[in-house]
Formats: sequence, C-alpha cells, structure tokens
Amino acid sequence: MTAAAEITTWLVGDIGATHARFGLVSPDGNVLHSRTFADMDYATIEAALAAFLDERGPLPMPLRGAIAIASPISGDQVAMTNHPWRFSIRELGQRFGLERIEVINDFTALALALPRLRAEDRLPVGGGGAVSGMPIGVLGPGSGLGVSGLVPSKNGWIPLAGEGGHATMAPMSERESAVLEEMRRHFDHVSAERVLSGPGLVNLYNMLTQLDGVPARSYTAPQIADLAIRREDTLCVETLGMFCAMLGTVAGNLALTLGARGGVYIGGGIVPKLGQTFTQSQFRERFEAKGRFRAYLAAIPTFVVTHPLPAFVGCAALLAQ
Repeated sequence: MTAAAEITTWLVGDIGATHARFGLVSPDGNVLHSRTFADMDYATIEAALAAFLDERGPLPMPLRGAIAIASPISGDQVAMTNHPWRFSIRELGQRFGLERIEVINDFTALALALPRLRAEDRLPVGGGGAVSGMPIGVLGPGSGLGVSGLVPSKNGWIPLAGEGGHATMAPMSERESAVLEEMRRHFDHVSAERVLSGPGLVNLYNMLTQLDGVPARSYTAPQIADLAIRREDTLCVETLGMFCAMLGTVAGNLALTLGARGGVYIGGGIVPKLGQTFTQSQFRERFEAKGRFRAYLAAIPTFVVTHPLPAFVGCAALLAQ
C-alpha cells in the first residue's frame, strides 16, 4: 500500500459569488491541496468540483465533505443569493461518492472556525478582553454581508445560521442619513448589505457623488479601496471612511443583540485587505457609540480575521464533530 493510499482526505469548500475555493484536508485540518476557481468559468458547482478533484494527483478521493456557501441553507435544494448556481445537496454527494456531505452558510463556517484560530490568525482592533464561555459575534463584507455567531452549550459551541446582513441599515449622522435617503430612491429596502459589501462600497460612492453634484467615475470596489486612488480622490476617502464607520455601527448592534462578550470578529473579503486604513478608521468608535451601553461595548474586543482560509477551518471542525 502506498503512503498516499493511507491518507484520509476530507473535502472542504468555500463558495462565494465570485470565487469557488476547494481543498482536501486531513482529519486534523491540515490542508493537503487547494485551488481557487472563478465561478463564471463553470456552468455548475458540479463542474467546478469535478475540475478540482481531477487535479488532486495521488491523493485519494474524499469520503466526506463540507462546503461553505454564500446562501441561506434551508433544505436539500441550494440556490445562491448572488450567483446563478443551484444544486441538490443529496445529488452532489452521490455524484462524487461522498458518504457524508454537509453544506452550510459561509458565515456559519467562519463562526465554527473562531475557536480554532490562533493569536496570529486575528488582528485586534481597539481594547477590551474576551470573556470565556460567552457568545461570539462574526460578520464581514464581501460580495454580500455575512453575519453569524457562536453561542456556548454544555456540548460545545453552537453556530447561528441567519441572514443578518439584510437587516435595515440605520444612519448615525446627517451625511449618512442623506446617503441612505438617496439610496431609498433606488432600492425598495436599504439593508446593511446595500452599503457593507463590494457592491455596497460602489453604492456609497455613487450616492456621495449624487449628493455633491459631481460626476461619478466607474470605479470598482477594489479601486475605491486602493490607496493610490484614494490619494488622488477625496471622495473615495470619504466613501471608505463611511463604510468602516457603518460597519462599526452594525458590529456594535450584533454585539448587543448576542451579548457577544466573547468578542466580535470581522471576516469577509474586504476588511482583511485594508490594514491600517481599517484599524485607524472610525470603526471602533462607532462600535462603542451606543449611549448608555458605551462601557459595555468598550469591554468587548473586536478582531479582524487574518487567516487566509478560515472557512476551511470551520468546515473541518464540522466534519470532526
């Protein structure tokens, strides 16, 4: 028997509206092979997964798998919120010979990863200290706005599966009120995701140009966040500043709702790339700006998740249960 044949592999995946990341991990969570695909290059998730498994080399086929996906999960049929892929969980497992297949919301996976993160996998923003055994909150902007949490039980952590990103966004200044009022002319519901996501960053920029009566440039979200462009365009500076401040408002709301004295973590594809722009923003001030509960929130730590593949960690944690 070859050494490769003796290896046990588990399939893990992280599917967003833009990219599909697949990996083969050992039961201890060590990543043996991984690859990122562009969703637009494949008509179905089955086609993308087949392409990944075809290039696994000598590694054996996995017999169990867990996939985190940017979509609510309420049964066997999965339809992505911001991408056309649709599939049956049962049929996906049968197609690839998996004895066990789990499909969970991407931020449920991120929540499951949090207890396994090391100190170097997170960047503290502001003060506070985590209270052991208390709820933990997690949220993060990417193609959408994911929101989840962990609550303790006698049998371990229980992840929350919700759609908190679609809660109504509230303003905290006259400028934000004007922006959201302008957005209501374009959308029937201005959720947090309408401003706290990649498309949301573009929405914020466009609304600010309309309010100021200046021509809007056809920036993408990465361009608005780009330091070189911000040096030349003060409206991009204001856009990103408002984005970080509004994220602080939503994160503080989540901390109050969950009683997240175990900490609040920020993940997703945008914030971990901002570095000092985020740590020096109004995020933490707005997180704490809850009137009589300022002291309560000042005691809660906030972190940016810097691990490159936290959903893989969460999927492996689920399969290990």
